[in-house]
Amino acid sequence: MNTLDGTNIPVHEPERQFYYIEKAKKYVAKKAKEIGRDLTFTVTTFGCQMNARDSEKLVGILEQIGYVEEADEEKADFVIYNTCTVRENANQRVYGRLGQLGHIKKSKPHMMIGLCGCMMQEPEVVEKLKKSYRFVDLIFGTHNIYKFAELIATRFESNRMVIDIWKDTDQIVEDLPSERKFAFKSGVNIMFGCNNFCSYCIVPYVRGRERSRNPKDILREIEKLVADGVVEIMLLGQNVNSYGKNLEHPITFAQLLQEIEKIEGLERIRFMTSHPKDLSDELIEVMKHSDKICKHLHLPVQSGSSRILEKMNRRYTKEQYLELVNKIKTAVPDISLTTDIIVGFPGETEEDFLETMDVVKQVRYDSAFTFIYSKRTGTPAAAMDDQVPADVIKDRFDRLLKEVQSISAEVCSVHTGTTQKALIESVNDHDASLVTGRLSNNILVHLPGDASYIGQIVDVHLKECHGFYYTGEISR
Repeated sequence: MNTLDGTNIPVHEPERQFYYIEKAKKYVAKKAKEIGRDLTFTVTTFGCQMNARDSEKLVGILEQIGYVEEADEEKADFVIYNTCTVRENANQRVYGRLGQLGHIKKSKPHMMIGLCGCMMQEPEVVEKLKKSYRFVDLIFGTHNIYKFAELIATRFESNRMVIDIWKDTDQIVEDLPSERKFAFKSGVNIMFGCNNFCSYCIVPYVRGRERSRNPKDILREIEKLVADGVVEIMLLGQNVNSYGKNLEHPITFAQLLQEIEKIEGLERIRFMTSHPKDLSDELIEVMKHSDKICKHLHLPVQSGSSRILEKMNRRYTKEQYLELVNKIKTAVPDISLTTDIIVGFPGETEEDFLETMDVVKQVRYDSAFTFIYSKRTGTPAAAMDDQVPADVIKDRFDRLLKEVQSISAEVCSVHTGTTQKALIESVNDHDASLVTGRLSNNILVHLPGDASYIGQIVDVHLKECHGFYYTGEISR
């Protein structure tokens, strides 16, 4: 394709995006000269680790084209919201903050506002933005984040709202810039989308069908990260256990892990999320013999009632889930198990809820993310009869939370007095004389130290358990 000035625009990716990065760089430099300073940006991330990783890609591109990061969004020249839409109140938060930005933009005509992420994949959201939020400059979805530089260049050229939403895609673009939040650890997408269609969940509708990255591209990315100082990676996917099924040369998630383990210099491997229906004996075996896979598994149960699980379209029963947990604990006795639980799903009776409590008591999770069911327009569950009254849900939620917290405190305290390896992640938020590290089982530990320890894996003696975290000291 030729432009008016005769320049050839590359057709293939990522070359096309590198062309637009250079183009956008010129527009940004020109605007910076006009206002007499560097242009600034802020990216605000709503939602999951997948969104956090996407935001690192946005930051990488913005810095490449000449923007400088600014923590205060009211001062930034370009504000990007990477949105989540798992719960409807998340949408309302975005609209509220957009209203405030609209007022700021009136006094800063050169300011740009961009919206991306899952919320943008909902047609009614885009229609509302076009009608009521005309001051927004860029709207794009989950499938084409890699086109960010191209969309920015288009916005500079057209001086109008640019909307680029794809319903679905099988395209994955490699090797674009990314700016990591942490020098010593990083998320790595191994797949995108979801094929599960749980009846309460909007994700498959907004992130599309499952598509796995080529294993060679994943390994190459991790090798580069390790060469750049990363010691821990988190493999990301809506359901990592179904990785590789749609590849031209299929490979299992367990086989991918074995290849990643061979990378020298990589110390720790984490992954999420694991769907119980796809967690294989092969994966359990790999975890059992691994020196690098962390002793932590997030295994969402959602409900302990087989009847409710069927309504949720989870495709396993209570008995199958408990059998799987037993296999995992037998193979990896010191595994830390965490979970997600929804309380008050349509049709949930007291008996169903007690089945969930029974699972919590049997499994004894290290921690559980407990959610009150909220209707999500566009999902089958939102149209179901027998919506549970709010006061009943609240009562069950409080009982569940009390049980979860009581068990968690007991389970987490079993390591008191032992020495464990911890990756030091930060100076403590509340006490600058302490640093905060993360154990293999995902529990935090606070210990004396300074910023020089950040990124190191050290032996820590765990002195005292405080429910969900430890205090300790470096073991000499």
